[in-house]
Amino acid sequence: MSDFVFSLSTKLIIPEQPGRRMTPIRRAAAMLRRDMAAVLTDRAQDNEIRLIRDESLAPEAWQMTVAPDAVTLRCADDLGAAYGLIHLSADALGVDPFWFFNDQPMKQTGTVSIPCGDTDSPRYAVRYRGWFINDEVLLHAWSLDGSKDKPWEMAFEALLRLGGNLVVPGTDSNAHKYHDLAASYGLYITHHHAEPLGAVMFRRAYPELNPAYSEHPDLFEGLWREAIELQKDTNTVYNLGFRGQGDCPFWADDPSYDTPQARGALISCLIRRQYDMVQEIVPGAPCCTNLYGEVMELCRDGYIDLPDEIIRIWADNGFGKMVSRRQNNHNPRVPALPAPGDSAAHGLYYHASFYDLQAASHMTMLPNPPSFVRSELTKALAHGVKDYWIINCSNIKPHVYTLDFIAALWRDGDADPQAHLAAYCTRAYGPENAEKAAACIRSYYDHAVFYGGHEDDRAGEQFANHCARMLVSQYIRNANEPADGMRWAIDAPTLSEQILWYRAKCEQAAAGYSELLRECEAALTGMTGPGRTLFEDSIMMQARLLARTYEGSLLAMDSLLAAIEEDWLNAFILAGRSRTAYFAADRAMREREHGKWRLFYANDCQADVKQSAWMMGVLMGVLRVHGDGPHYYQWQRQFTDSPDNAGIMLLLNTENHMDNDELFAVIQARTDQ
Repeated sequence: MSDFVFSLSTKLIIPEQPGRRMTPIRRAAAMLRRDMAAVLTDRAQDNEIRLIRDESLAPEAWQMTVAPDAVTLRCADDLGAAYGLIHLSADALGVDPFWFFNDQPMKQTGTVSIPCGDTDSPRYAVRYRGWFINDEVLLHAWSLDGSKDKPWEMAFEALLRLGGNLVVPGTDSNAHKYHDLAASYGLYITHHHAEPLGAVMFRRAYPELNPAYSEHPDLFEGLWREAIELQKDTNTVYNLGFRGQGDCPFWADDPSYDTPQARGALISCLIRRQYDMVQEIVPGAPCCTNLYGEVMELCRDGYIDLPDEIIRIWADNGFGKMVSRRQNNHNPRVPALPAPGDSAAHGLYYHASFYDLQAASHMTMLPNPPSFVRSELTKALAHGVKDYWIINCSNIKPHVYTLDFIAALWRDGDADPQAHLAAYCTRAYGPENAEKAAACIRSYYDHAVFYGGHEDDRAGEQFANHCARMLVSQYIRNANEPADGMRWAIDAPTLSEQILWYRAKCEQAAAGYSELLRECEAALTGMTGPGRTLFEDSIMMQARLLARTYEGSLLAMDSLLAAIEEDWLNAFILAGRSRTAYFAADRAMREREHGKWRLFYANDCQADVKQSAWMMGVLMGVLRVHGDGPHYYQWQRQFTDSPDNAGIMLLLNTENHMDNDELFAVIQARTDQ
């Protein structure tokens, strides 16, 4: 029997779709047609790919039968149709799940032969599985082809291609703005843990009122009911809960709940009330609730009571460990897995990216290796956490490798990290570059710096930015007291001791990431093709970003130590060099904004490397006040006067005062000679 010849003559026949609205099947068909146009170059005999609804199949399932004249794709529903068409795109045309984010060059061919036979859809290890597009400051500010929606379309497509079926389509207003777009891909919608039911925040709806349920129960419930009604015709996993107006506990706004018993009782009562409202309006709709942050501790201590039908979402600490997260200086590390034998439904919220203003990785990959991620997630599956996985993917592009590995786990239930790395690098960087790229990615994890005593206490780029800014700010405010915001890391009695502890970590990191950067530069020498460019855009850019930010933080600490000794000029010079290093880190990102990625990194406002540079500029001004004020002529004359004028003081100054940048440039030029 001859093969099916996939060519530009192949027609895609989909079920009739009434109206002009973009439906999930239409979107999936448009994706396949686009991929055909990108890969196939020739026409052959006319043949068809026929898409047929078959409600006898399990939800999301598909069955494909290939004959010489037609491919028949039976699908249970919209998601089944999308997955079946994506299978053809990937298997026959070679389109990668991250083709867009990794700039995959489409390998063109005349036609593709598909062997005759039958193929069934895979069974996934996790029922609801997907991404929380959170802290999405890069995607939010970026436009693609003049469109603000296009980056989100690419995100939803990548998620579908990985077998995902669930999404929180952004944070706060973005979640509402992109709700319908995500739904048009067939994805289930779920909600931020601070936005129960996806409802409008009380304070936004009623800015003049105190957001306390005890005072306005009818208004709260009105917002909840409105949200359920708005979503009742879309696939939704309703997230239930009750937190404050923002990512904080509700008792911040209602201090009358001043005991764990009272707090747990209200949360339990309101979750049950929300569940009943959902079931009244959308019978049988899946519901979940987050056991996150302070709720985890209330649950551990027995103050939370939930119906078994509600999926309990356990969360990692932001660094991949299934324990409760650190909040400010409080870090109880409560284990975040259900007890063995617990028959309720369970899920997890896991971070490929995290933003904590302390030590996490938002602009760079998770510093804990895939072997660690595998251990945590397979352990969760063994504890029955298989009903719901939502992965914090933030801006996607910096975390593609981690997201690809986690998707392998939600599909198959397990994955070998080394085999996956080799396969990923072959797909992403090309066979000719794969081994060198894989070696550098392995080295990335080897060079991560431990800031604490736990296996997951590896620092990301925020450690080099937020901590440096905290210590510099504390020196400027009051050098006689330690920085309270650093007690989570080093609870020392003096600022000097905190600086010395942090400096040692930065010195190790700066050396390690500089070595990683050298390894990347050596690997790049032998690379060719588009994979070389992607290597520069991904692991090599992150190595340069980390090397320069930790160089900046190391120099910042040296500046503070010199300032404490009142060595003002040296402290000023070191602060200027720190500022230069931070600016170099920002350039490391901005220089990789070629092509469609123009301005992608411009809105780095969370790690905010350029703010670290600004902070060092502030410090330079403070140091100059101490060492060169109040007349600000001594340093300028010291580094600009000719030898024959040195020491002659007939006039204090004969030229306009230099600003700090001009003065530092002159000093640097003189001292570098």
